[in-house]
Amino acid sequence: MINLDQRISAFSKLGVYLTDVVNESEKIVKQPDTQASDFEKVMHDAVLQNPWFTRENCLSAFRQWAENLSERKLKLWLKPYEKHLGESLSVHNVGVVNAGNLPLVGFHDFLSVIIAGHNYIGKNASDDSILLPYVSDLFIRLNPEFAERISFVNKLTRFEAVIATGNNNSARYFEHYFGKVPHIIRKNRNGIAVLDGTESREQLQALGLDIFLYFGLGCRNISKMYVPENYNFSKFFESILTYQDVMMHNKYMNNFDYNNTVFLLKQIPFLQNGFLIIKADQSIASPIAVVHYEIYSNKNELEEKLIVNKEKIQCIALSPEDSLRSVSLLSKICVDFGKTQFPGLNDYADGMDTVEFLTSL
Repeated sequence: MINLDQRISAFSKLGVYLTDVVNESEKIVKQPDTQASDFEKVMHDAVLQNPWFTRENCLSAFRQWAENLSERKLKLWLKPYEKHLGESLSVHNVGVVNAGNLPLVGFHDFLSVIIAGHNYIGKNASDDSILLPYVSDLFIRLNPEFAERISFVNKLTRFEAVIATGNNNSARYFEHYFGKVPHIIRKNRNGIAVLDGTESREQLQALGLDIFLYFGLGCRNISKMYVPENYNFSKFFESILTYQDVMMHNKYMNNFDYNNTVFLLKQIPFLQNGFLIIKADQSIASPIAVVHYEIYSNKNELEEKLIVNKEKIQCIALSPEDSLRSVSLLSKICVDFGKTQFPGLNDYADGMDTVEFLTSL
């Protein structure tokens, strides 16, 4: 039996290793003649498989996980579950259906299943079948005792519980296929931002990171902004100019050009700065290269609207002084500008506590 301290130590070792390979990879940019490592080759293959997975975005994901896997952060995260995790729990086969929209998007589930003492059976998305198995191989190389607890398959079988991440359409299929076993099934959610017009240029530039990191493909990326009446977008556009190189990516540029053309042909009013379109729209989800906005007249009405739509919202970016942070139903998903794509270990997707679920099996 691998106890909790051993599991924490195993992931802490992985964090140290990832820190080293990320630091080494960043040197390659400065010293191009450096021999490519296995890590570089894996990132290269991931980009070939999925062009949205640029080297920079892969490095960002690896760097985030390297920082999260410190022994201190792991112990702090697991403290509320210590009693259950320290007990001799039954080991279950947990099937995990991973999304493929971001590099390493399924790593938190991988970590949670193993840290809870269960066997991990992963099914990867077709456009992201390289990065997580690579990290798994590293983990096993550093901790061989976990080798028989981890597997990746093309079709899930012999599972006793399931965690599945997809969209609203795939969720119906998941409910049908996995409904007879304990499960977590995640659907579409998006990040939103609430502005009041007093934001500094630095805050707006940080908001740009929330919009553009991973090209806006993540459920924590900002797809909609709520702004006060008579809001002037000029300062916002000026503050995000630093992200204009996003148009150097062919797929992003094609999405921008397509949406720009469609809105023009349909005579739909919008604003754009050459690399981002903003459009008045009630919908929270928006197309790539587009951010919706909606005008609010007072915070009380906005608060009620956000609570009603809470099941569609993954996180809310806003200033530290915003009154919405004190609303109990919203406070847990409120973050500072620039932090939406850097969740902590206890920031669970769709607000579903994965570790609590796993300890209840």
